[in-house]
Amino acid sequence: MTRRSCAIYATGIACAHLLIVGIALVVAQVFQTLIHNRLKKEMTLTEGSRVFDSWKNPPPPVYMQYFFFNVTNPEVFLAGGKAAVTQIGPYTYREYRPRENVTFLENGTKLSALNPKSFVFVPEMSVGDPEVDLIRTVNIPVVAVMDQMKNSFIMSTLVSMWMNSIGVDLFMTRTVHETLWGFKDPLLSRIHAMKPEIEEYFGLMYKKNGTHEGEFVFLTGEQDYMDYGRIDTWKGLSKMSWWSSNQSNMINGTDGSAFHPLLSKNELLYIFAADLCRSIHLAYVEDVEVKGIPAYRFAPPEDVLASPEDNPANAGFCVPAGECLGKGVLKVSVCREGAPIVVSFPHFYQADQKYIDAIEGLSPNKEDHETYLDLNPITGIPIRACKRAQLNVLLKRVAGFPKTKYLSETIFPIMFVNETVVIDDNSAAEMRTLLLIVTLVSNFPLLIVGMGAILLVVLVILVCRSRQKKNEVKRIDFTEAFHSFTTTAKEDTAYTQVSDKPEEHSENHTSQQLRNGSYIAMSPVQAQKC
Repeated sequence: MTRRSCAIYATGIACAHLLIVGIALVVAQVFQTLIHNRLKKEMTLTEGSRVFDSWKNPPPPVYMQYFFFNVTNPEVFLAGGKAAVTQIGPYTYREYRPRENVTFLENGTKLSALNPKSFVFVPEMSVGDPEVDLIRTVNIPVVAVMDQMKNSFIMSTLVSMWMNSIGVDLFMTRTVHETLWGFKDPLLSRIHAMKPEIEEYFGLMYKKNGTHEGEFVFLTGEQDYMDYGRIDTWKGLSKMSWWSSNQSNMINGTDGSAFHPLLSKNELLYIFAADLCRSIHLAYVEDVEVKGIPAYRFAPPEDVLASPEDNPANAGFCVPAGECLGKGVLKVSVCREGAPIVVSFPHFYQADQKYIDAIEGLSPNKEDHETYLDLNPITGIPIRACKRAQLNVLLKRVAGFPKTKYLSETIFPIMFVNETVVIDDNSAAEMRTLLLIVTLVSNFPLLIVGMGAILLVVLVILVCRSRQKKNEVKRIDFTEAFHSFTTTAKEDTAYTQVSDKPEEHSENHTSQQLRNGSYIAMSPVQAQKC
């Protein structure tokens, strides 16, 4: 066997083995299964896991931006006209949210933690000084008191006269800082004197700087990777009691900071939002990329805040049962000490048009007002998030309060928040490295198949060249044989040219005789005599 033949056989054997092994691994998904199992073990809330430290103390900076709706024509609104507002903001605060008192429970399958939040003002990302800038907005303490008195005309009349005597009105003008972090309200101060359990200070974020929302117990995901980060209990409760149906009272999903790995585009992701007093779900929207990291964008679909007519499951959020608002808004009085507070997306995004038309100065749009999460589908880690929510007050005519006699029921916008976070550069670099390793390991069988395909091409080239070489050898042998045959034929049929000259003929004949050797002459014989 020649060296060329050995090379062809060796290449063919290697090619066959690579193709068979590679295709078998691709079909069986051995390496993909191995890497997925590894991810399921690594993505757990356990000591020493890849994600535990970042879950306990998130490295990416979180920013809370506050936008306020400044009322420009309160007199017109109180007279029955349409209110006009102007958006002011953002006033940006850096949010710090390390988890504290982390304790493992039930053999490490659960852990409890507190999540206090602290806010530090960031002037370079804000439009002004919150301690100087003034805004005019609805006086929420007044509205809350009126709502408590709505069932008693006599009490409403007395309270209204009392409120007029101390100079409180339906609208107030305060600094941004006071509106956010609290001020001593004159109405609440007088009520506090009679009922000490009533706070005399009011602010939209009063007592929320440096405090937590209660103890959460999370599942670590060690038993089932689908439970990674899922809330088991909140404040010791496995379900709430505020709403009018068991489904609405369920605590579903995570707190929004962690999701199980190996996400699917077809699944719904659930988040329990304590500030919304309920769980919401998010659905896949599109593929995006953040700092070179692929991600799935999930956002709340319209059915989250749909009316019960469009989504019967939302009927449980009507309290009392049957008293429902329209599409895109949710009354949360049940968890806000009875205050007529309504939440929505900013500028009533995805809400009924009637709420938008009732206030002049609103312009909802998806880019600025949508809530969404960008999650890496392999790890489930949030790469970018924007949580946007608007706080509103339900205003309507209340018997016994003359200042409300021209009001029609209106959901009045107060302010909205834009809570944003984007993965930091160091974490992004680590994520890209991890995803590269996962990709290489998962696609290793394809590399084997690719090498087999390359060897197959080499094998075809070698075989073709070998056949071409054999054909050339055959052509050379045939040419040499033909040339030898023709040369011999020429020598066998050679002759000497006959000359016309006698002398030359005689000489040639003699030389021919000499060349041919001795011979017997055929000369005439004379008859013998008797």
